[in-house]
Amino acid sequence: MAVTIKSSQEIELMRQAGKILAKVHEGLKKELKPGMSTLDIDRIGEEMIRSFGCEPSFKNYQGYPASVCVSINEEVVHGIPRKDRIIEEGDIVSLDTGVIYKGYQSDAARTHGVGEITEDARLLIERTRQSFFEGMKYAVAGNHLHDISGAIGDYAESFGYGVVRDLCGHGIGTHMHEDPEIPNYRKFRRGIKLRAGMTLAVEPMINLGTERVVWMDDDWTVVTQDMDLSAHYENTILIREGKPEILSLTDSEIAEEIWSNDPIL
Repeated sequence: MAVTIKSSQEIELMRQAGKILAKVHEGLKKELKPGMSTLDIDRIGEEMIRSFGCEPSFKNYQGYPASVCVSINEEVVHGIPRKDRIIEEGDIVSLDTGVIYKGYQSDAARTHGVGEITEDARLLIERTRQSFFEGMKYAVAGNHLHDISGAIGDYAESFGYGVVRDLCGHGIGTHMHEDPEIPNYRKFRRGIKLRAGMTLAVEPMINLGTERVVWMDDDWTVVTQDMDLSAHYENTILIREGKPEILSLTDSEIAEEIWSNDPIL
């Protein structure tokens, strides 16, 4: 599958998908609390997605049984929601989900602290998010794909964190996973040239300790090899001539003014 350039009509549909997904993430953040199960989160997330007239893009994708990946502490990604997996005070919880709106997809992830968390955990979450925005400084038409990757990895590794190499971001559009693959660490080659109209899901997965990960027996849940904490931050973005447009920013992030979608550099 070649990297697709989206038309103005397709971009508008993806923009709407991103806005809806941002609302889902905002809602899940408000619901997250100690004592609830990861299955509770999945149920709430799916209900929200469907309330907007969308389909949950993860449900039954390649056999995945839920609408929201809920990954706790050492779980990097793809945690399967369960009624007996209870969220506790002090946990960090990564929520990764996607929507399909009129045939077009958006994919985004956030990691949240539950109640009082350690300073190490707080900084990991904050710096994982910032690593994404370091990458965004290079997500401009005319630059190269791995300029984004290098900026993400260099920033995260400057704190001694492990940048996961076995998983990566991806193109997105009518399919959840399209070309190209987007690593989160510096590569020798610069990758493809970025063009206006490309839509990408960029998703740093950053570990407090080793970069190494292992797959659990359910063939989905990925955990850190050393069982230390991991954080995940992802948005669907649109490449433009100027600054990229981040399609899945939440209302609270917009209020924080962490990024402006103004295309002027």
